[in-house]
Amino acid sequence: MSLFLTSCDEEFLDPTRASEVDVFSSRDGLVGVANGLQSRFSVGRQSPFGYAIITANGFTTNELGAPQGGNADEVALFAGSGEVLPVNGVVSTIWAQSLILNSEAQKVINNIDRISLPVEKASILVHASIFKALALGNLIQFFERVPISTEKNAVFNSRAEVLAVVIKTLEDTKTLLPSATGFSGLVGNLNYTNTVNALLARFYLMSGSPSDLDKAFEHATLVNLSIRSSFPFDAVNQNSIAATAFLVANNYQPIGRTLGLPAALQPATADGRINFYINPISTSSAVKGAGFWSSVGSSVPVYLPGEMILIRAEVLARKNQLPQAIIEINRILQKTVASDAWGVGANLPAYSGAADQASVLTEIYRNRCIELFMSGLKLEDTRRFNRPASGTVGAERNRNWYPYPDSERFNNTNTPADSAN
Repeated sequence: MSLFLTSCDEEFLDPTRASEVDVFSSRDGLVGVANGLQSRFSVGRQSPFGYAIITANGFTTNELGAPQGGNADEVALFAGSGEVLPVNGVVSTIWAQSLILNSEAQKVINNIDRISLPVEKASILVHASIFKALALGNLIQFFERVPISTEKNAVFNSRAEVLAVVIKTLEDTKTLLPSATGFSGLVGNLNYTNTVNALLARFYLMSGSPSDLDKAFEHATLVNLSIRSSFPFDAVNQNSIAATAFLVANNYQPIGRTLGLPAALQPATADGRINFYINPISTSSAVKGAGFWSSVGSSVPVYLPGEMILIRAEVLARKNQLPQAIIEINRILQKTVASDAWGVGANLPAYSGAADQASVLTEIYRNRCIELFMSGLKLEDTRRFNRPASGTVGAERNRNWYPYPDSERFNNTNTPADSAN
C-alpha cells in the first residue's frame, strides 16, 4: 500500500518534451513560444483568426452563404439566434484558442527579462503584446464579458475593462518600437510599428469615449498605408479558408456580389471591390470567393489601409466635422487598385449623398462592410452603428453575442448567463 500511494504522487514527465519552466526560462524557448503565438492565431482550421473568427462573423452578419448541411456548426451560425449553442465548435474555438493565446503571450511578457540583447528583447515583447491584444480584443467583440486573468475560476471582466487592458498592452510597447527591428528569429511579415498603431486605432475606436476617439484618429494617422503587415501562409501552413471553403465545394462561399448587404447599402455595380472579393466568373447560383482567400498561399492582412482611412472618417463624423469626414470617404471611394497596398480599390466617383451626420455615418458603415469584407469586424460594426439587431425587421446580424462554451461553464463557476440572442 505504501508503495502504491507513493507511486500515485509521482509526476511522470515526457523526456522528449521540455517542461514549461524550461521553455520560459530560456532565450530559445521564449523565441519558440513567440513564434507559436502567430501559428496558433492564424494557421489551421482550429485557429481563431485563420478560420473561426472570420467564419463565425461572416455567417452571423450575412457575409457568407448557406453552408453545406454536413457542417453543423456553420449551419447553426448561419441560422443564428437560438441555433447557436454552447457546444458550437466554431464559437468554442474562438473562445478557447484566444484564452490560450492570452495566457501564452502573458507568460512571454512575464519572462521577457531573460532575454539580454535589446533588439531581441524588444522584438519578442512587442510580438507577444500584439497577440495578447488580438486575443482579448477579438474575444470582446463576440462575448459580452471576458476573463482577463488565466487563474482557476477567473472573474469575467466588463467590455470597458478588457479594452483598457488591450489598449494598455499595446501602449506599453511604444517605447520599444524603435528597437524592435532587425531580429530575424521571429516569423516575418509583421511590421511592428504600423501594426501597433493600427490596432490601437481599432481598439480606441471600439472603446468609444470622446478622448478615445481622438486617440483612434491619432494612431490611424500614424500608420504608413503603403506598408503591408500580414499573416503569411504557404503549401504547408495553409490559408485555411482557401483550403477548406473557397477552393472546395463542401463548406461555404460568400453570399454573393451584394456582399449580403440590404438594398440601400449594396455596392455600386462598378465598385472595383466586388471583383476583388468575389471571383468575376461567379454566377448567382455558383458564387466563388476570392480576395485574401484565393489560394492556400494567400497572405491575410492584419489590417487594411482602408480601415485606417475609415477610422479617421468615423471619428470626424462622430465629432460632427462632416466636410472633413467626407474627404476621408472620398479617399476610399476614389482609391484605385494601383494606389492601395493590397490592391483593394473602389475606383468610384466622389460621395454625392446627403451631408448630415446620420447620412455620412451610414456611408462610412456601408464602406466598412465593403472595404473590410470578411475581416471579422462586421459584428462589432453592426452594434457600434446601431444597425437593426437580431429579432428586428431588417436585421443585419442574426445574433448579438455568442453563448459561453460549455467547456468554460462546466469549469468556471463565475461564467455569466448567456445573452438571449
